[in-house]
This record gives sequence, C-alpha cells and structure tokens, in this order.
Amino acid sequence: MNIQQEVVEAAERARRASHGLALATRAEKDAGLHAMADALLAQVPEILAANADDVARAVADGTKANIIDRLRLTAERLDGMADGLREVAGLPDPVGEVVRGSTLANGLELRQVRVPFGVVGMIYEARPNVTADAAGICVKSGNAVLLRGSSSARSSNAAIVAVLRDAAEHAGLDPDVIQLVPGDSHDSVKALMRARGHVDVLIPRGGAGLIQSVVEESTVPVIETGVGNCHVYVDAAADLDQALAIVMNSKTHRTSVCNAAESLLVHADVADAFLPRVIAALQDAGVTVHGDESFAAHDGVLPATDDDYAREYLSLDLSAAVVPDLDAAIAHIRRFSSQHTDAIVTSDQAAARTFVATVDSAAVLVNASTRFTDGNEFGFGAEIGISTQKLHARGPMGLPEMTSTKYVVTGAGHVR
Repeated sequence: MNIQQEVVEAAERARRASHGLALATRAEKDAGLHAMADALLAQVPEILAANADDVARAVADGTKANIIDRLRLTAERLDGMADGLREVAGLPDPVGEVVRGSTLANGLELRQVRVPFGVVGMIYEARPNVTADAAGICVKSGNAVLLRGSSSARSSNAAIVAVLRDAAEHAGLDPDVIQLVPGDSHDSVKALMRARGHVDVLIPRGGAGLIQSVVEESTVPVIETGVGNCHVYVDAAADLDQALAIVMNSKTHRTSVCNAAESLLVHADVADAFLPRVIAALQDAGVTVHGDESFAAHDGVLPATDDDYAREYLSLDLSAAVVPDLDAAIAHIRRFSSQHTDAIVTSDQAAARTFVATVDSAAVLVNASTRFTDGNEFGFGAEIGISTQKLHARGPMGLPEMTSTKYVVTGAGHVR
C-alpha cells in the first residue's frame, strides 16, 4: 500500500468516527476531554522520555534554541496541556447553536445552525503541545482530526496521541477521532494536502515556508494561520513610559510565538527622547536591534535591510525605524506586515481611529501589547490558531470558528 492510500484510509476512518462524534452529547465529549487530561498526567514519565529523544536529536542536528524551546516538554507544560483540555471541556458546545432563525411568511421555520466541519487535517511544526490542543478543540467541536506534526517531534507526538486515543476509547468515544497521519516523509504531508473529498479542511501552523507550501500545493481547502510580522508604532502623542512597557512586553515576553513584536516604528517627533531609552532597555534584555540610520547611530544597533523589516524573527531580534508621520508608519506596515497583529501607542484619538481603520490586520491594538492577540486572552478559552486570511475566520480561532453551518428548514407539508 502506498502512502496516498494509507492517508486516505486514515481519513476514511476519521470520517466514520466523525459521524458518531456528531451524535455525541456535550456531556459525552466533555467526559472524553477530562479523561484525556487525566491520562496525560498519568503518563508524564513516558511522554517526557519520548520528548527527550526528540530534543536530543534536535540538539545533535544543531537546531536553533528557539525551535528547541518550542519542542521541549516539561512536567509543567504537560500540566498546562491537561489544563487546556479541561478548559475546553468547560466551554459552551458550539454544535447546534442557532446562528439565526425566523419563521418565513409562508410558515416555514428557518434556522441556520452550527455543525462540525467533519475531518480536520492539522499540519504543524515542532510544538508537541499543539497535538493535545488540536485534538481537544476538534473533539469538542465535533470534528475528527488528522495530526501531521514535524518529524522533529515524532516521538513526542506518537506518545501523546497514543495516550489521547486510549483515553477517548475508555470514555466511550471512537479512538479514530484522533489519529496521526501515517508516515514521516514529505510524501505523507503531500498525500494529506491532496486528500480532497476525504479531508474537509486543512489548518497549517508554523513558519511562513510551511504555510505558503500548504496554501499553494493543497487541493483541500486551507485556513491560513500564524505568520506574525507584528509591529508596534509609537506615535508623536504617545505616553513614552507606557510605550516602553508595551514595546518590551511585545518583544521580550516570549519571543518564539507569532504574536511577539518583530518591528518597532517611532514617530520622528519623539525619536530623540525615546530611542536612547528603548534601545538601552532592549539591549539590556538581550535584544539585537536592526535599525535605520536614526537607530543605527546608537551603539550596538545593526543596519537594517528590507529583508529585516519583512522577517518574522521569533528570536531576540527586532527591526526598527523612525518615520516622519502616521501616514508613513501605516505605509511601512502595509508593505511589511503579515496582517497578523499591529499596535499603536498614542493618546491622540484621531490618530488611533486612522490607524485602526487603515491597518488591515487580523488584530489591531491601541495602547496594548501585541501579546494579547490570543484566544485565551480574548476570552475564547481556547484557540487552534490565529487566522490571517479573510474568508471564514480571521484572528484567534476558537470553537465556533471550528464549525460550518447548515440550514434546517421545517415545514408542515409545504410545497412550492
């Protein structure tokens, strides 16, 4: 059997499992999620041993430190994964929610209701925590999931999926609602991307190269997520103490995530006062600043190129520039932003309104850190990714975004 057939057969098992999951009550799905959480904590030594194998291979291969940080699991991170499953169990079930409804003039009752996609394919890099997160969100929203993590995390993912499947089965769910995609080669990824008619939607999570490859090569519909070239713009009317705190939090709170700031823009009117402060603070935190002439005039700042301004660093690096006005800041963001998250720091309401209206990103923040673009921070309780596209879903994707809708029309012998 070739890999395409193996993937299609896995997708068909997922399809059959999704039919049963569509009939499961909220209580049954929640019981499964709690069982998965308990099982993760019961199998901590086994999962950490598998993860240690992955980390050792990554270190031997010379993998960058920020990628190893994404790959590494700890007892605390497993606690977080289990807590995440329990949090999802506590959220409202989106399936069956009435989006809108009415009684038509002819007496027909019309309802638009949320329904699962069916079979969701996840293609993601490095982070084994995504394995549990995606499984939990998909099960709660009534979807079966096919998980294709990176080969660098294959031991971790296999251990986690084995635990989750066993727990789901003991809770009365079909274990095939959670499956690893067969195979470790790129051919298995390609087979998943070509499984149109067997897989309903693909969600890639990872770097720009992965997402672009999936979008361009897949025949299965794709929801784009995650690439975050996020900007903080410090306006002429900014409170500079507030601006410094926002820049530092946006850049240094956690560098290896998509909502970390990668670029700083400063209005020329406050540059003389702000640049020495922000550069010193960034450098004290270990950040390498790649700046234009104004920034590069300061010690330790490297000259920036267009590639720097377009780059998602995911590290302690930051591109920076001084702009003459708000319009120039917006033009810079339009050129280089990945349309994920961009922020303005200002006390000028007119400037804030203009920024919000003309910066075309999934999340636009005023006087707040870019790190707030997150499903939990938004109060959604969970997210499967942050969509940077405009169709179906945009921004943090919670449980409702993991559903489609259907129309239910009820009559009393109506004919047209």
